[in-house]
Amino acid sequence: MKKNKMLLVAAAAALLVSCGDKGAMTGDNSYPVQTVSPQSATLQSTYPAVIRGIQDVEIRPKVSGFITKVCVKEGQSVKAGQLLFVIDNVTYEAAVRQAQASVNTASASLNTAKLTYENSKKLFANKVIGSYEMQSAQNSYESAEAQLAQAKAALASAKENLNFCYVKSPANGVIGTLPYKVGALVSGSSAQPLTTVSDISTMEVYFSMNEKEMLELSKTAGGMADAISNYPPVHLQLADGTTYQHEGKVAKVSGVIDQATGSVQMIAQFPNPEHLLKSGGSGSVVVKHTNKAAVVIPKSCAVELQNKLFIYVLGSDNKVKYTEITVEPQNDGVNYIVTGGLKPGDKYVTNGITKLTDGAAITPITPEEYAKRIKQAEGMGAMQK
Repeated sequence: MKKNKMLLVAAAAALLVSCGDKGAMTGDNSYPVQTVSPQSATLQSTYPAVIRGIQDVEIRPKVSGFITKVCVKEGQSVKAGQLLFVIDNVTYEAAVRQAQASVNTASASLNTAKLTYENSKKLFANKVIGSYEMQSAQNSYESAEAQLAQAKAALASAKENLNFCYVKSPANGVIGTLPYKVGALVSGSSAQPLTTVSDISTMEVYFSMNEKEMLELSKTAGGMADAISNYPPVHLQLADGTTYQHEGKVAKVSGVIDQATGSVQMIAQFPNPEHLLKSGGSGSVVVKHTNKAAVVIPKSCAVELQNKLFIYVLGSDNKVKYTEITVEPQNDGVNYIVTGGLKPGDKYVTNGITKLTDGAAITPITPEEYAKRIKQAEGMGAMQK
């Protein structure tokens, strides 16, 4: 997914370095020059995100039948084990009664086989019957035991199917949509689930970073586990543009890179005590990174040419050099964070840059002195009028 960045400068560039294009209105070759000093700046990265409950459970029937009762409403909070739906159970109750009858029959047969077996053992001991008759009686007894066990298993299965007619919530949560009403025929192969129970006490927010960012993050932290542990708190911007009041924490990172997008999925968890967040919602994850030694300059001090940025840097011989700089892709509309071409201690021209050429010699003055001269020049102009 694409990422958007914006710049929040904690200590903005000095107001006097307001790089207008008034030129060298001082009447001489003087130009204001500012020395680069590190500033504290915060980069704010924004990632599109999808919101889901920490547990979204699709409720599907395990038996086929008509819905006879819907016990909940959409959006209702439910507890684990609470009854949600009742499916027509007449057929399944009959199956239980039939299975119980089979158990009773098998039990009676077992009792008869047991008596025969016990009697055969006595007759065999007295040599009244032979080993064949004795073995036949034993086999009949063991077969009756197996038939009873089979009947009991069938009874347990019938009772379980009957219980499946009473669909209960497997977890605490909130009821989603209810696509089926009373009288609808449902089964385990139905296209839609009966509903979804979402545990929204804590929400999981899914967003993605590109592979390059993940590699940098992992290398910087010394491993992905440490990167997750030390990852700064994240914020959630809601669909209406407001910021969610609770901070989140990155809890999981996918171990697989999506080949189609070249991104890695990350999951941040947000507390949801007010149940403001809903499963299936959307928003943006906002990640703030503070740089305490950033090089920040006003945008108006740079010239854009063929998608490149240039400024005039003052050399030790008081000659300016037309210098290319690189900056963070996004900005606040007022300032740039410089990532290359300019470093702390360098000096750059702040005003009149359109009147300069590469290698031109100037007389550097401070921005404060420049502002003072501009004010004096404007005052004299007003007097002459």
